Amino acid sequence: MSAVREVAMTAEPIDWMHPPSQGWTYEQVKDLDLPFEWDLVDGVIVVRGQTNLWHDLVRARLERALLAALAVPYEVLVERCVLVDDYNPVKPDVSVFDKTGLDVFELECLPIESVALAVEVVSHGSRGDDRFRKPGIYAEGGIPCYWRVERSDAGLPVVHEFHRDEEKGVYLPVAQHEGVLRTELPFPVEIDLKQVVEL
Repeated sequence: MSAVREVAMTAEPIDWMHPPSQGWTYEQVKDLDLPFEWDLVDGVIVVRGQTNLWHDLVRARLERALLAALAVPYEVLVERCVLVDDYNPVKPDVSVFDKTGLDVFELECLPIESVALAVEVVSHGSRGDDRFRKPGIYAEGGIPCYWRVERSDAGLPVVHEFHRDEEKGVYLPVAQHEGVLRTELPFPVEIDLKQVVEL
């Protein structure tokens, strides 16, 4: 009897398009072999859109710039799962997190309370998520800083910087960075945005 047939006889196949009434959890779906990149949104598997080269270059170079300015106890990763709750793991394009006390050998997802900055580079297929859904989740989860990176008419990145209002639990705009990004949070960093994408 083939391995495929044995598996079929011993376990119910998961119909990912029809979640249970309470929704899928991260543990239930994390090892699924799906033919696409996906997000889990309120327990529902959602297909992630394809990004373009501009998006990926900006993401990679922002990561490099943040790594170059890194201060203890922080670390930087791209597309690392942040576990908001069992039904909502999210993957910021770039995360800056406090690595104090984290078990790097065992953890799959960053605990949301360790994340100091979430960065989203807006692409055509993620505009609603990056501008509304994800910032709402990040703010509710207590992430202090959020950057939304948009593409200007000239093709250069524009960084919209937000800080979380502790009393209201929402992000408030701090600055719109064009040309050069200078900020003190979560640590001092200066990024020449004109050099992020070579046009």
